[in-house]
Amino acid sequence: MEEKMAKPVFVALDVASKEELDNLLAQLGDPKETSIKIGMELFYHLGGEIVVDLAKKGYNIFLDLKMHDIPNTVYNGAKQIASLGIKYTTVHALGGSEMIYAAKTGLVAGTPIGQPVPKLLAVTELTSISDEILKNEQHCDLPMNEQVISLAKMAKKAGADGVICSPLEVKTLHEKVGDNFLYVTPGIRLQQNTDDDQSRIATPAQAKIWGSSAIVVGRPITQAEDPQAVYDMIKKEFN
Repeated sequence: MEEKMAKPVFVALDVASKEELDNLLAQLGDPKETSIKIGMELFYHLGGEIVVDLAKKGYNIFLDLKMHDIPNTVYNGAKQIASLGIKYTTVHALGGSEMIYAAKTGLVAGTPIGQPVPKLLAVTELTSISDEILKNEQHCDLPMNEQVISLAKMAKKAGADGVICSPLEVKTLHEKVGDNFLYVTPGIRLQQNTDDDQSRIATPAQAKIWGSSAIVVGRPITQAEDPQAVYDMIKKEFN
């Protein structure tokens, strides 16, 4: 029961080939106790079949494709990926409420009978978007934190199950958007390697305290000498 209720720690599988994927997964342990994030690089290279195969093996899969198109196209895309056996997927909140609603509707329509509908997570503003870009290129009058809150509220109202956000934003989002929403946070680092190229980061323990629903971890696990040992340590620290 305790294992079932554990909050997911998704390993970002940012690899370019089937060989690299197999090597990494072999070092992560039991598929039924492993949550993985598949992004554009892997999906565009190996396609839906690899997702189906990994789902059948028991992996808890977050398919991170960040859908962003007209509502009808997103509906049809979501309907297709819902049949792959995934548990989570993403859209861009900037696509608007109608598109988010279409994505959720597509996921419901495409999910096989008896299977849970994948959770829909909305990406607010990418971590690469600076205050300057927000103001001068997106022509947004709101400061970054208010923009993220605004997009999260809109996504929730449109039917999303949660958002992708910085761990530093989670506490405020709980207060402003509510606790009955998922807050999935990348930018997780271990204490000893917080000096890399990402600035908006937190440790698993901090993410737990601030209220993250799930975390995404890449290089600290995938580049470790013993990926499974580090993965198990992070899962324990986060839960």
